[in-house]
Amino acid sequence: MGEIAERYRRRADAFEQKVAAVAPDQWENQSPCAKWTARDVVEHVVTMHGVMLTPVFRKLEPADDPLSAFQEARAAIEDVLDDPIAALTESDTPGGRMTVEQHIDQVVSDDLVLHGWDLARATDQDETIEPVDIERLWATAVTIPPDLMAKYRMPGAFGEGIEVYGAEVPVAPDAPLQDRLLGLLGRQP
Repeated sequence: MGEIAERYRRRADAFEQKVAAVAPDQWENQSPCAKWTARDVVEHVVTMHGVMLTPVFRKLEPADDPLSAFQEARAAIEDVLDDPIAALTESDTPGGRMTVEQHIDQVVSDDLVLHGWDLARATDQDETIEPVDIERLWATAVTIPPDLMAKYRMPGAFGEGIEVYGAEVPVAPDAPLQDRLLGLLGRQP
């Protein structure tokens, strides 16, 4: 198993545990994403998994509940990552031409970390992000050119209803790296 597939599986395990721990009366709780409930966060993650399948002509089937939906989406992504032909298929993305595997790593794998925090915050779960993920996302985020970051913060820039990051939230420069990452990506730590 390659590094991208391993990273995805580790992050998917953590996200799935959070989804499984949501109590039935918590699904409508407000998330840190202004327009989304806890349920909306999971629906977004599942939808983005479906987007990653498009270049390899696969799609997700509807599921009855958030946990089943995520489990099916996860299984579909893992199938792609385990198939060298599918994983290495190239396609055009908002970030440029890249393999499906790279796109999964840069989008849904990273989404699992950030939206895992959103879901944890919305449902009173442990909000701690793995240090290795904080460091990786921070290293990526601080190298995003200002013009591209501005586009990421613009609602609808990558399609109707798509917001990549919210406006930066000021955080003390000596705050823990997790808090600085969350603030940079538009979350109130």
